[in-house]
Order: sequence, then C-alpha cells, then structure tokens
Amino acid sequence: MSTELRADLGPDMPLREAVYRALRDELMNGAVKFGERLTEPKLSARFGVSRTPVREALGLLCADGLLRREEYGFSPVRPSIPKILDLYELRLTIELGALRRVADNPGLAHDRAALLRLRGEWTALRDDPPAQEPGFVVRDEGFHEALCAAAGNAELARALASANSRIRHVRMFDFMANARVETTIAEHLEILGAVLDGDLELAQRLLRAHIGESLDVVLGRVSRAMATMSMDSD
Repeated sequence: MSTELRADLGPDMPLREAVYRALRDELMNGAVKFGERLTEPKLSARFGVSRTPVREALGLLCADGLLRREEYGFSPVRPSIPKILDLYELRLTIELGALRRVADNPGLAHDRAALLRLRGEWTALRDDPPAQEPGFVVRDEGFHEALCAAAGNAELARALASANSRIRHVRMFDFMANARVETTIAEHLEILGAVLDGDLELAQRLLRAHIGESLDVVLGRVSRAMATMSMDSD
C-alpha cells in the first residue's frame, strides 16, 4: 500500500476498505471530475496494491451509487437534484405516515420495548460518538427504519428501507463534517423522547425539521461537489 494511503487510513485497515474510503472521499469532495475514467490498473499502481482490493472497492462504490461501470473503467455518477428532492419527499411522507398511523388510531400504539432499546442504543452513541464519516448513514438509516417499524406496519418499514437504499449515495454527504453525527444523535433522541411521551404531534414536527435540515445540508454539499467535478471536465 502507498505511504499516502497508510498515513490517511491506518496500516491495519483491510486493503479493500482503505481503497474504498480513499476513493469515496475523493468522489464526495469533487476531486474526481465527471467524465474521468477510473480503471483497475491505474488505481492499483497509484495505491500500490494488487487489482483485487481495487476491484472490490470499485464494486462497493458502484453499489453506493457513486460510480457507474463504463465500457472502459468506471466514472462518477452525476446526482440529480430533482430526484434527490423527490426521494426526500417520499422518505418524509413514509416516516410521517408511520407516526400519524398511531396518532390517528386510538387502538394502536408504538412498540414501547423496541423504542426503549432504540433509545438505549442512541444514548450510548451520544455518550461515545463515532467518528465523523459518510458511512454513518447506514446507522442513521437503521434508526429511522426502526422507528418506522415500531409503529406496527411492516410494509411502511420496507418502503422506507427501499427509499433509503435509493438515496444513500447522496445522504452520505450529510455526515462529512461540522459535527453532523453529534447533531443527528441529539435530534434522534429528542424525537424518540417525544414518541415515548406519547406526544406524536411534537414528534412529527421534530422529524420534519430533522429531515429538512438533512436535505439542506445534502443539497449544499452535493451542489458544491458537482460544481467542482464539472470544472474542466470537458
């Protein structure tokens, strides 16, 4: 592995993960231009590793939605702002619908045991926050899907998981810097507190503000990255 890769990501990290994280950060910071081709031989030489971890890392980046396979190599995916807006609207509709399902039906209730487990998990994260890095999006998705599932409609939870998988490649931008992990943890606990207290109107307001703030951050970072990636890309 190259000295640069070791210095940035640590000598004990698996090669696939190290290459994946290095390329993911470059893609998300606009360092790779639209139309630029990433190939296994060039990346293998650059990072000083065999082609196998490079191939695996490229496959992960395609699964994330950050790269697409071309006839010769791989190239960055250009995010669609209208599609981002549509998917965020879908996500918000599903999550608010799960809360309203219980709020509007006196005979229904959230799974309190599941909510208490979720609060325990996120309280532990508050007390020992993980590193600020894009991969936190998976844990964030887990919170929202667990909260949705606790409302008792498995199909709503599955629909949310599907929407999350389609928007993950841009939602990663939410956790790149500026204490967004710590802010997210605090807001999750606040939403959970409202649901556990039975104040579902407050929970809906908090959830709407939480997702809206995430959208603002994502749009800002995606727009800046796209502008950088478009410079001299022709």
